[in-house]
Amino acid sequence: MKYTYLFSIALLLVSLNATDVSGQTYARNGLVASSSKIASEVGIDILKKGGNAIDASVATAFVLAVTHPSAGNIGGGGFLVFMDATGSATTIDFREKAPLKASPEMFLDKAGNLAKGLNHTGRETTINHIGAKSIGVPGTVAGLYLAHQKYGSLPWADLVQPAIEIAEDGFLLTWSLFERETNFEANSPIPFLKAYFRKDGGELTQFGELWKQPELANTLSEIRDHGKDGFYKGVVAKEIVKFMKENGGIISLKDLKRYTAVERKPLKGTYKDYDIYSMAPPSSGGVALIEMMNLMELADLDAIEFNSTAYVHLLAEVMRRAFADRAEHLGDADFNEDIPLDKLTSKAFAKMRFENIDMAKASVSDATKFGQLYDGSSTTHFSVADAYGNAVSLTYTLENSYGSGMGSDKLGFIFNNEMGDFNPVPGNTSTTGQIGTNPNLIQPEKRMLSSMTPTIVAKDGKPYLIIGSPGGRTIINTVFQTVLNVIDYDMQVDKAIEAMKIHHSWLPDSIMYERDLLSPDTRKALEAMNHKLIPVNRLGALMGIQIDVKNNIMIGASDSSSPDGAAIGY
Repeated sequence: MKYTYLFSIALLLVSLNATDVSGQTYARNGLVASSSKIASEVGIDILKKGGNAIDASVATAFVLAVTHPSAGNIGGGGFLVFMDATGSATTIDFREKAPLKASPEMFLDKAGNLAKGLNHTGRETTINHIGAKSIGVPGTVAGLYLAHQKYGSLPWADLVQPAIEIAEDGFLLTWSLFERETNFEANSPIPFLKAYFRKDGGELTQFGELWKQPELANTLSEIRDHGKDGFYKGVVAKEIVKFMKENGGIISLKDLKRYTAVERKPLKGTYKDYDIYSMAPPSSGGVALIEMMNLMELADLDAIEFNSTAYVHLLAEVMRRAFADRAEHLGDADFNEDIPLDKLTSKAFAKMRFENIDMAKASVSDATKFGQLYDGSSTTHFSVADAYGNAVSLTYTLENSYGSGMGSDKLGFIFNNEMGDFNPVPGNTSTTGQIGTNPNLIQPEKRMLSSMTPTIVAKDGKPYLIIGSPGGRTIINTVFQTVLNVIDYDMQVDKAIEAMKIHHSWLPDSIMYERDLLSPDTRKALEAMNHKLIPVNRLGALMGIQIDVKNNIMIGASDSSSPDGAAIGY
């Protein structure tokens, strides 16, 4: 079966036995919720062919590299959480690494300052997010290959082939991609991005026209035929290194050959009658999520109305404490043996943190004191569930939307700018949110700290909620609130995803909130409690699946803020 652009049309006619008029998707045999309708449909086709959740995840991820280039990627990295039908959970860490030639002060000028420049969209940003030196050693292909080799069931080539065919044959350019194209044409200083959506003749691909990516198809063919080695060795690796040398990057053939994805034990927490499985460092997501859930377990939520002043204040104070601990303690565990994971995720530590929350006024975030004070855009996510009882929660990223904006014309994919996720100035933590603590300073082959929070919530030893989101540091808090919404406020997953979200990250000391979703009276009351409020259009773009074991139903939802996303089931 050819995975042609016809999927773009077919997906507009979703089966009535799978999706109701309100947008959530119901299924019995399998479900995929991702940021691309085409990718979700391909994942479902893999499940229909007898593949398991890992097989569907691999196929979905590679298709996203074609249809969702702002974040779906083979030039970046991420994390996968897997729970099988027996309730056994594991994770795959395929976070990018710093190259061997990297150093803690590599982005500083002679005066020790972090310079600024124009990024790939023409906007000013710090130098650690710009250019080829901002590119970390990609991990996606290694991570997907490791997951498949250990837990997949269908042949690897069958899982990569759909993405190749879509790249070769093309798919109908969506409005959201067309808007990006016109923005790059007008504002990007990077020639690769200006030409990224062009046809062979040089004309811009228009909305609704076929967009073909033959160079990416060739790269994916190498990966199909040679597995992990098709990316980290051979012609693709040589072209990556050639690109780095020509553009001032520092990734070498040795970096690529030495890169490995790692299977890690998941972080496990409990909340009431539920088990929570998420990522350990170098993700900060699992630690912060479990710490915040432990704190919320101490609150009397029955007495606190959802979206009220007291609720928003409590969330902000809980987030403040978890993010202060994140800044002080977390980094790549392979380089930081003394990360106090057991302490940070313990009920006793949460009790100590909770005791000094003042429900009448905001705490103060002090850049010089970290957690001692409380002693007391782009990534994408998809969720998969199969008929066998397996579940996958996978989040991967290029860092900024479209990463570094740089790529080789011969390879057809965009490189990340993940080096910007390291602490760039040793020892300098500022009120603007820049962190300078030791655990996340740049070191060769170190994985940069991440906020990605792919999560599986289990009930009675079986997957119950499969959830995750893009959004930088806001990821942790959007996932946290969605889990709370499902468990404590009895929301179905689609309503939990769409409900009001806030974000507080300790520094800067402010609450971001989704515009128009807090009443004027609530905003006024929060400001009177010394909270600074910042409105934003949206927080996160969650993709989730909820499983009703009793009725043998899977319920999937794609965040309405993801214009090309869809939850597809059968």
